[in-house]
Amino acid sequence: MSTASHTHVSGALDDHGHAEAHDHHGPPAGFTRWMYTTNHKDIGTMYLWFAFFMFLLGGTMALGIRAELFKPGLQFFDPEFFNSLTTVHGLVMVFGAIMPAFVGFANWLVPLQIGSADMAFPRMNNWSFWLLIPAALLLIGSFFVPGGAAASGWTLYPPLVIQQGISVDMTILAVHILGASSIMGSINIITTILNMRAPGMTLMKMPLFVWTWLITAYLLIAVMPVLAGAVTMLLTDRHFGTSFFNAAGGGDPTMFLHIFWFFGHPEVYIMILPAFGIISQILPAFARKPLFGYASMVYATASIAILSFIVWGHHMFTVGMPAAGNLFFMYATMLIAVPTGVKVFNWIATMWKGEMTFETPMLFAIGFLCLFTIGGFSGLVLAIVPVDITLHNTYYVVAHFHYVLVSGALFAIIAGIYFWLPKWSGKMYNEGLGKLHFWLSMIGFNLAFFPQHFLGLAGMPRRIPDYALQFAEWNMWSSIGAFIFGFSQLIFLYNVIATIRSGKPAEQKQWEGADSLEWTHLPTPMPYHTFVTPPIVR
Repeated sequence: MSTASHTHVSGALDDHGHAEAHDHHGPPAGFTRWMYTTNHKDIGTMYLWFAFFMFLLGGTMALGIRAELFKPGLQFFDPEFFNSLTTVHGLVMVFGAIMPAFVGFANWLVPLQIGSADMAFPRMNNWSFWLLIPAALLLIGSFFVPGGAAASGWTLYPPLVIQQGISVDMTILAVHILGASSIMGSINIITTILNMRAPGMTLMKMPLFVWTWLITAYLLIAVMPVLAGAVTMLLTDRHFGTSFFNAAGGGDPTMFLHIFWFFGHPEVYIMILPAFGIISQILPAFARKPLFGYASMVYATASIAILSFIVWGHHMFTVGMPAAGNLFFMYATMLIAVPTGVKVFNWIATMWKGEMTFETPMLFAIGFLCLFTIGGFSGLVLAIVPVDITLHNTYYVVAHFHYVLVSGALFAIIAGIYFWLPKWSGKMYNEGLGKLHFWLSMIGFNLAFFPQHFLGLAGMPRRIPDYALQFAEWNMWSSIGAFIFGFSQLIFLYNVIATIRSGKPAEQKQWEGADSLEWTHLPTPMPYHTFVTPPIVR
């Protein structure tokens, strides 16, 4: 049973249902409110809107890729521009959409769930958001410079990167700025969680979302400097005559892979651990029973984070590592399935014999659970060295990581927005539109990405704009699914905007099973300043 589920909070609402000590002035009006804000709710909102805008931008690039691949032959783009699309699509989705969305959730929820008035460093919080804007402009602007955007894949492998134009320098600078933003945000989150919890809120009473972000923030601080080092070495190879990765000067391109994936694999968990936290808040709320095995969930999350540092080589089984290295990375990768399996088991056990209802957040959470598990199993397939050597750089890999990152991270983000939007805005979204969005997303996503497993098994390489006739049918279905999935997100956009503008008032506690502080302790809609007097958690 969860210790977190039975925390009692004193002094919540007065007789009229108003929160005590919330007689502060509201926000200033207009643009200055957003420009200079240090309020964690405002900054969380800006992160979420920025992430959504970048998601639509990256999604448009994805639809360009799928339009080109709808049938064999070159339809719309030359191969160079096609490769630029795949590269910038990856960078925008990882650094511009998924990560900022989770930081937005952290800004909104961490102070509310631990009973803190705000983040530890509010001005730094503002700065870490505004750094995203120039980074995004650099990434998107790289399309408009001579030579076009970087066309090396989002992993920026040399020697391709060393030979391309100024767009690569813009991309490197953007990655540096995004990394600085992530590190500042992480320092802020760790300090807030460790130092600003309400009296009685011990670590093992924190909601699981807070735990997953505490662990994620440590991961970010550990690996973002590694990425910064790798791209700086690329920069000096390009302009200052060094030969870190340039074989002609005695360098080793494979060294870049080691450094990049030492960052890259923990990065995968940076993008999924907060999703685990969101799902661990939603499933108990709609099953109307406490999260099964709270302590084991915390330890499993920490285990995944620690193991993520010793598995980077599974991205590199084809580079000629010694057999002992390949075996080590194979077994270490399979080991990560154990704590992940614990989490999946606990989620299913949470729902077992619960009084479940199936509102939109729960539908997306169950969709996450089913599809993320498929992504996990295809990851286990790729962990086996001889299988991976066959499937490496095919569409099987593309299918695998989209099952992890779209039906994993993205579905959790959407579920979280539907779940907390009534609390944040004080208004209820349209449930019918929410369910329509879920089913179209579910059908479109599976139609887009499940056939890519078959394409990969049949040997279709990724990052190519043209292909042999035998791959035509599955590519056609994949493209149709991608367009269904892409356009269904416009329903989501409409639903969110319509809710904020003219939604019906939400109930004080919209989901009766939700039991963290923001639901039990604060009025709906939420005041601009919360927890001026910290609650006492018993």
